[in-house]
Amino acid sequence: MDQFAALIDALVYTRSRNRKLQLIADYLRDTSPQDRGWALSALTGELDFPAVKSSTIRNLMKERVDPVLWSLSRDFVGDTAETASLLWPEVEGAEPDPPTVSETVEALSGMTRASVMAELPKLLDRLDANGRYALIKLATGGMRIGVSSRLAKTAFAQAFDVSVDDVEEYWHGLQPPYDELFAWAAEGADPPDIENMPTFRPFMLAHPLEETVVSLEDYAAEWKWDGIRVQLVNAGGETRVYSRSGDDISHTFPELVGALDIPAVLDGELLVRGAHQGGEAGGAASFNALQQRLGRKNVSKKMLTELPAFVRLYDALIIEGEDLRDRVWEHRREQLEALHPRLPETHFDISQLVEARDFEHLAEIREGTRDDAIEGLMLKRRDSPYVAGRKTGLWYKWKRDPLLVDCVLMYAQRGSGKRSSFYSDYTFGCWDGDPDKGADLLPVGKAYSGFTDEELKKLDRHVRQNTVNRFGPVRETDKSLVFEVAFDSVHESKRHKSGLAMRFPRIHRIRWDKPVHEADRIESLRSLIRD
Repeated sequence: MDQFAALIDALVYTRSRNRKLQLIADYLRDTSPQDRGWALSALTGELDFPAVKSSTIRNLMKERVDPVLWSLSRDFVGDTAETASLLWPEVEGAEPDPPTVSETVEALSGMTRASVMAELPKLLDRLDANGRYALIKLATGGMRIGVSSRLAKTAFAQAFDVSVDDVEEYWHGLQPPYDELFAWAAEGADPPDIENMPTFRPFMLAHPLEETVVSLEDYAAEWKWDGIRVQLVNAGGETRVYSRSGDDISHTFPELVGALDIPAVLDGELLVRGAHQGGEAGGAASFNALQQRLGRKNVSKKMLTELPAFVRLYDALIIEGEDLRDRVWEHRREQLEALHPRLPETHFDISQLVEARDFEHLAEIREGTRDDAIEGLMLKRRDSPYVAGRKTGLWYKWKRDPLLVDCVLMYAQRGSGKRSSFYSDYTFGCWDGDPDKGADLLPVGKAYSGFTDEELKKLDRHVRQNTVNRFGPVRETDKSLVFEVAFDSVHESKRHKSGLAMRFPRIHRIRWDKPVHEADRIESLRSLIRD
């Protein structure tokens, strides 16, 4: 555990991507086979210990230190693991006896909600502050140390001189601690056999179309639908539905599992049926409707009936054993169109191509795309293979321009990680009527992006100097600052006092110059709802 703790400590204080890659690669090469797979699983967020939650750590700490001291310290530090690791009482006269990573995983896996309060302290007592920090991060699954799953896999590939695309290909068919993956990469064994497994393949992604202008002779255009990107995989007689991050979401959308019975790997956008879309009955509803289906462990019959899911297909990676990813987009599109009649029309359709005379004409079409489920346009190079990740020049996403509204800052909360010392999460509202006649502000959204580091420092000062109330870690500010907020769409919501919920809100500009009474009203925001 000492080596893993040293790795976590080094990663926390390292900003260089190349240095992070080197640190992880060195660790994977030099660490024992018993530990390295579990450590990699922790870095990629693959471990889950149901008995250990952040609340478990909080309850343990409140038993050992003054609860007020704990709350104040946690609020100041901004990170539960760091606060707990430093405040944990040392056992007098005891020498650290750190467990290995594999021993730690075994112990954590064996804990239950009934035993965790007695068993977890035994592990923490065997470690120093750095070891406790690493243990808590590993146990709760909240690493937040600047290491993405992709970066950890890239470091694995660098450590053993293999292709990161191959690592991604095999990864989702295997389970922690990935013994087969290490045997292949580090020891020269045969590649893991995933051919007859319903395994996720990494998505091909698009770059934003900013100043680039493309020729429609080289690129095809299709709508960018506002659902969730999914991959449907049928192999070995089993079908699974995966999210864009490779999570198995089949249980949330069971109607799709039985809809694909042809061996294939298909890429598309998951949507739910709406009353109308562009005048056509049974089309796609807005993202707000889809959101009611997301993240549910159990889906009721009523929900399956009222919000049935379907997939608008974009691409075909594999069809009946033929891998199409090396073939050009035009060929894959032909194969997808040939496959489509064999799929139930209740659960599948194809994203239609958008015809335009030229790029300027396409721009005009894009201006009119603010409809229920359309997010913008996709531009795909006609001769592009299907390659994992973002490759320059192949696919572009051309999202519609965001909506803008002026809101008033109401509340602020500290961020996490490197932002834990700054008030960087902002809740803002609009006026519920005429502010000159005593109207109240109602919260309409929350954002923590869209500003520079220098602006963050200025905003943090504003919050501290204009606090009028405190609610635990949250500060209420006086109503003196206007944000121009950008967002993609707005929907009705019963969960918010304003009755509204924004999609992807972010701070577009800080309006230090604008009087708060000139901020927008709830009625203006409500007028932007598209049924």
